[in-house]
Amino acid sequence: MRIAVFLGSSPGTERHREAVVGLAEGLVARGIGIVYGGARVGLMGLLADSALAAGGEVIGVIPRGLFAREVPHLEVTRLIEVDSMHERKAQMAEHADAFVALPGGVGTLEELFEVWTWALLGIHHKPVALLDPDGYYDPLVEQLDRMVAEGYLSAALRARLPRVRDVNELVDVLGGS
Repeated sequence: MRIAVFLGSSPGTERHREAVVGLAEGLVARGIGIVYGGARVGLMGLLADSALAAGGEVIGVIPRGLFAREVPHLEVTRLIEVDSMHERKAQMAEHADAFVALPGGVGTLEELFEVWTWALLGIHHKPVALLDPDGYYDPLVEQLDRMVAEGYLSAALRARLPRVRDVNELVDVLGGS
C-alpha cells in the first residue's frame, strides 16, 4: 500500500513537523509507502527524509517548473519529473492507494479538494483523509459542516473526508495494515 501525502513546502510549526515525522515513521513501520510532491524543502522534505531514514519507500512527483522553488529531492526511492501540476496530481493518484492532507497552504488544499472531488464523482474509489494533529483544519471542518447544514453537501459525501489526529487513526480510517 502507498499513501499520497499532501503537505506544505514551507517549514510549518514545530507541532506540524512532529506530526510529519510521526506519520513518516508510522507508515514505514507498517510497510506503507509514501507518494508526495517530490520536494526537498519544508514539510515535504522532512516527510521524505524521515521516511527514508526509517527505511521506507518514497516516490516523489515534481513538475520541472518548480525545481528552483521546491528543489527536487534526489535521494528518494523514485523521483518522477513531470511537466505540469496537473500531471503531478495524476501521477500521485496513479501511484497511491489512499490520500491524506497534513497542514499546508493553498496548494495543499487544492490537491486535497481535487482528489476528494474525484472520489465523490467516482473517478477513483480511494479513501481521503485530513491528518490534523492540533486543530489547524478546524475552520475548514466548520465550513464543510456548514455546507452540509445549508444543503450544499450531503452528510454521506462529507463523511468521506474524515479528520484524524495521528497515524494510528489514519491507518485505521484508510484501511492500511
